[in-house]
Amino acid sequence: MQNECRLSIITVNYNGIKDTCELIDSIPFNNDMEVIVVDNASKQDEASIISERYPQAKVIRSQKNLGFAGGNNLGIKQAKGKYILLINNDTYFKDFNIDALIERLESSDKIAIICPKLRFAWGNNQIQFAGYTPLTNITVRNQAIGFGEEDRGQYDKAHPTPYAHGAAMLIKREAIEKVGLMPECFFLYYEEIDWSMRFTRAGYEIWYDPACTVYHKESQTTGQNSPLRTYYITRNRLLLVKRNYKGFNKYLSYIYLIGIVGLRDIIKYSLTRKAKLKKAVLKGLKDFFNCQFKFK
Repeated sequence: MQNECRLSIITVNYNGIKDTCELIDSIPFNNDMEVIVVDNASKQDEASIISERYPQAKVIRSQKNLGFAGGNNLGIKQAKGKYILLINNDTYFKDFNIDALIERLESSDKIAIICPKLRFAWGNNQIQFAGYTPLTNITVRNQAIGFGEEDRGQYDKAHPTPYAHGAAMLIKREAIEKVGLMPECFFLYYEEIDWSMRFTRAGYEIWYDPACTVYHKESQTTGQNSPLRTYYITRNRLLLVKRNYKGFNKYLSYIYLIGIVGLRDIIKYSLTRKAKLKKAVLKGLKDFFNCQFKFK
């Protein structure tokens, strides 16, 4: 690629200029990296403010909210780096040790993605992510290793993980060119799991490496009862199954997610008079059924 640099750091901003600026402030700029901020149609023109404050950064303003995947894809298309770090804007570094992750990527042609250790930015900085367990065949559930634990060094050994964490993932550009961009049909939630599966099917490995730690401001309980989250979780779990599960397990998962989880949530929100959450579940199911053959 013409004018290629070593590292492109991409973050998506949506009405979050304070967090975005704190992330940028934690990144030590150098001549072999670029920082790309995608403003995902914030209500105010936050792109202009960021661009003025950080002239060394490349700021792209989208006129439409493209979702998590679409925003990152817009940045990837503009990126010149051999390695691409996708990182949430509500994160920051205390020690910018990306070189250690790049060394891990360069250690094997099979490794396509490296995720750092994630710790919460509040309290005692408990662990958020030290790798993932696999999704179950039917219930489409898994766990983040170490979630909520004090960091006593118990997860300080690098290891493969079945999926990348969307809050921070360092990726080889050549692997993206082989696998393709992040799937935009999800808009929010599960897109990085689907993408991870595509990398794995292409023969690549995904690793967790604690040599670098990223601090994440997300709360353990943020948005758990949000209608927006409820809608996308309901719809996108089914979409993930449709795109990645096969055979008998695929239909068992449909039965479980619709007949047990979906019905349970509808009854629960009806009894607790949470009409907006009930409506979000129904809309998620309806939109999946109406559009399932159009998702690509």
